[in-house]
Amino acid sequence: MWALCIGALLIISITHWVYRWRNPRCDGKLPPGSMGWPLLGETLQFFTPNTTHDIAPFIKERMERYGPIFRTSLVGRPVVVSTDPDFSHLIFQQEGHLVESWYPDTFTEIFGRQNVGSLHGIMYRYLKNMVLYLFGPESLKKMLPEIEEVAIQRLKQWSNQDKVEVKDATASMIFHLTAKKLISHDSDSSPENLRANFDAFIKGLISFPLNMPGTAYHKCLQGREKAMRMLKNLMQERQATPKKHRSDFFDYVLEELQKEGTLLTEAIALDLMFVLLFASFETTSLALTLAIKFLSDHPRVLKQLTEEHEAILRKRDDATPGLSWKEYKLMTYTFQFINETVRLANIVPGIFRRALRDIQFKGYTIPAGWAVVACPPAVHLNPMKYEDPLSFDPERWEGIEVNGASKHFMAFGGGMRFCVGTDFTKVQMAVFLHCLVTKYRWQIIKGGNIVRTPGLQFPDGFHIQLMKKDGLNLEDA
Repeated sequence: MWALCIGALLIISITHWVYRWRNPRCDGKLPPGSMGWPLLGETLQFFTPNTTHDIAPFIKERMERYGPIFRTSLVGRPVVVSTDPDFSHLIFQQEGHLVESWYPDTFTEIFGRQNVGSLHGIMYRYLKNMVLYLFGPESLKKMLPEIEEVAIQRLKQWSNQDKVEVKDATASMIFHLTAKKLISHDSDSSPENLRANFDAFIKGLISFPLNMPGTAYHKCLQGREKAMRMLKNLMQERQATPKKHRSDFFDYVLEELQKEGTLLTEAIALDLMFVLLFASFETTSLALTLAIKFLSDHPRVLKQLTEEHEAILRKRDDATPGLSWKEYKLMTYTFQFINETVRLANIVPGIFRRALRDIQFKGYTIPAGWAVVACPPAVHLNPMKYEDPLSFDPERWEGIEVNGASKHFMAFGGGMRFCVGTDFTKVQMAVFLHCLVTKYRWQIIKGGNIVRTPGLQFPDGFHIQLMKKDGLNLEDA
């Protein structure tokens, strides 16, 4: 008898728990949607791979069923997903008031609990100003010749190889430059393969968060641990020895760390260096790989881009050894090309925030504490804003100046947290494209197919053969 009573109570408790999970409390009207299975939510569906440039099936199916704002549950948290340009723009503008930056626990385990994306208010603004010391326009003007020289050297090396895997090669090129600027690490001569740790990290960054040996997520955490150990050792070495005129970003960070009354801690400093090393090369190399794929698929675009850059060379004074900042700013079609590439790339599938208090929008209530995910792909592929949104057409940006985020373009985030590395990414891409199209031609060997899980990947790579253009002497280039 007692066993039957206990069993009945257990069933009632589980039934009540499942009901409460699927019907969360709210002082208002929740957006429509499904919370999926208890605890698991709809996480498995969210991570289901797809091979399209279109909006991910997980998002598209729910947009059609529930509308532009819907609720779900991911990795154990209630989430409201926004594909509404007005609502996404609102949450970017209301940072610190209605919402704050937030990422799932799995992300903070990977990036560090005191990474720049998880900090708020004065601390975030302090770190942002530090990063602008390295990636701001004045610093980029001085860095431009070095960026061009690295691109020239790497392209020349690749032209002597039978084939090049573009994603890996561009990532290596950018990591070489940024690791040198950040920590004076020379990837060509150092016995420590620092980037290999980040490769392991990247494979599990946007994967199902199962921390068991053999899983991508477990390897990701191991890659972070090794990279952080290397950075901590480097910090201790520099703190123990006098400055050797390196003048890299790490020295600047350590100087800030030693100032009286500083807001910086060693843990925050190490997480900052880790995030910068990763963010500086991974997303840009993905964008460059897709850019070369688009140029291969659209000869007319390649022709127009080449004409712009050859015109720069023709107008240049013979006494000028390389690209100037003035020439860079005149790359009108190149910027259109970059905008169109990142619009379709949608490298970041979702931008996370957390509601600080109940948010009222279009009759719906988003409860305080819930996650809010802005979905850039839905904004960038909106047929009401972009005619034939899946077609690659740089000319759609003609006459449109994009210096920040807007309701209809959020490839680099928005609001107070607009990516501080945006200008660095654009300079890297523009300079590389200049060196590529003026000196080389190429043919595809294999690969180039994409998979989104939900982040962008090239599972088979993208292999090309790079050849110098006929009649061009690269020794003099």
